[in-house]
Amino acid sequence: MTAEPRTAVVTGASSGIGAAVVTRLLTEGWHVIGMSRRAAHFDHDRFTWLEVDLDDFARLGAQARELGAVDAVVHAAGVQHSAPLGDLDSERGLQMWRVHVGAAEVLVNALAPRLRDGARVVLVGSRTMTGNAGKSQYVATKSALTGMARSWAAELVDRRITVNVVAPGPTDTPMLADPGRAHTPPKLPPLGRFIQPDEVAGLVGFLLGPDGRNVTGQAIVQCAGASL
Repeated sequence: MTAEPRTAVVTGASSGIGAAVVTRLLTEGWHVIGMSRRAAHFDHDRFTWLEVDLDDFARLGAQARELGAVDAVVHAAGVQHSAPLGDLDSERGLQMWRVHVGAAEVLVNALAPRLRDGARVVLVGSRTMTGNAGKSQYVATKSALTGMARSWAAELVDRRITVNVVAPGPTDTPMLADPGRAHTPPKLPPLGRFIQPDEVAGLVGFLLGPDGRNVTGQAIVQCAGASL
């Protein structure tokens, strides 16, 4: 008798790291529910797309509560605006907080009763979480994910549910050229190449797979030497 595929919810599924995670999980036999504002084009019978504005917390929570049992949640959606102190835009800062932290909180909170024992939660952070000049608002949101993930990991450990943060450095996605980060153009990491989205997806896949079952409450940096 063939087992039912595991189900993962992935935000930011239309591009970048989120799309790479969807591709990876579909290849590994998962059923993936992709959430994004723009259409995610995956012609696959194990892929379901939900149009979601992550800034609309009420609708996001309602949509999550309509889902069935879930084996994994990957919050990969992100936005980046950079500015030095003295030029900070509070509205842009609030937008990043809502997308990175608020949406993760609403989504995982709504899905908590639907997470199967042994499920996995991965939040996509950033290696800048320990501080980066010109990115204080962005950094604040990404550093918050670590504390939130460790707290959830402690709360869910009795159900064998793991919660971790994957913190990549400069990754070759559309965000790398986003005008919103004009104040802090990307620098090539010491290893001589930008990180590829599928490499981040590979680390996420490890944490969702059998070899990642004993890793929880951790922030794993994947930065091609940018933190050295």
